[in-house]
Amino acid sequence: MEKIGIAVIGAGVIGRRHVQEIARNESCRLVAIADPSPGSASYAASLSVPLYADYRELLKHERIDAAIVCTPNHTHLEVGLAFIERKIPVLMEKPVADDLESANALADASKEAGVAMLVGHHRRHNPVVRAAKEAVASGKIGTLVMANIMCLLYKPDDYFNVPWRRQPGGGPILINLIHEIDLLRFICGEIVSVQAVSSNKVRGFDVEDSAACTLRLANGALANISLSDTTATPWGWDTAAGEDRELFAYRPVPTHFFAGTNGAVTMPDLTMWSYQGAKGRDQPIHDARLAVPEENTYANQLEHFVDVVRGSVRPVIDGHDAARTLAATLAVEESARLGRLIELNVT
Repeated sequence: MEKIGIAVIGAGVIGRRHVQEIARNESCRLVAIADPSPGSASYAASLSVPLYADYRELLKHERIDAAIVCTPNHTHLEVGLAFIERKIPVLMEKPVADDLESANALADASKEAGVAMLVGHHRRHNPVVRAAKEAVASGKIGTLVMANIMCLLYKPDDYFNVPWRRQPGGGPILINLIHEIDLLRFICGEIVSVQAVSSNKVRGFDVEDSAACTLRLANGALANISLSDTTATPWGWDTAAGEDRELFAYRPVPTHFFAGTNGAVTMPDLTMWSYQGAKGRDQPIHDARLAVPEENTYANQLEHFVDVVRGSVRPVIDGHDAARTLAATLAVEESARLGRLIELNVT
């Protein structure tokens, strides 16, 4: 079968990670890169592929089967529409856009044109996440009652040398929390309301460095998420899950807790907790590990995208699904700003 020809738009950290996976995948090949930054020329030359400063020039001169878009969030609508109009399937990095209006416009365009768009919430392709989803959905832990998620990490000072990371929109709510919101939706179901608080006390930038939120799910369960990028802990998915050990030090500890009426499961260690006889806090509770293979999540995502491009599967998260994740994340930001409960429309 002929290899899928892919262009990567944006050659930053995540763009280069996609390039790395394309090189390892026998079903696709890198055709070209579009990126205006000064270091991109030598990078493209090292890969022996053409470089275009403007993605529109790439579209004029290259024949491609698909595109992976890793540009700044505010450009996603413009760039995504350009490929959709040319009937080219897109893997759009998360978030799908920087505001809900743009997200829905992009999702609608994809649907109306019949052109597939996969959004890069890569954790959905992790076997650990799929196993936890099955444990919750199948009733192995009984009726879901509560979820607790910790996203507590420390971003070094030089991370904030980039000005937009010190400004509204550049904080951990839109950069990190969106992953947790998507995991929660994927594993536990839709979010119907949000109550949140945030703080910028530690760093004093114009954007939050910490937040806490309580969410109500459509099935009646509640969830709490603790978020900070200025805490020295191992309790964050990037370090605990080991999805990218070249970028993040690996320390396997539980960070996600899902509790039900008959048991509980944690991630990413996949420990199942349950009583073997009568239930009660006076009874011994037992633990067992769910066994899943260790897999490259980014490779899984790319393989899925290749299948999407070939038309053999539907995207595991399309534009409309990703827009609902964005809506819930923006609701956290809005609730913290206004100091009140935000109801979400999930119909």
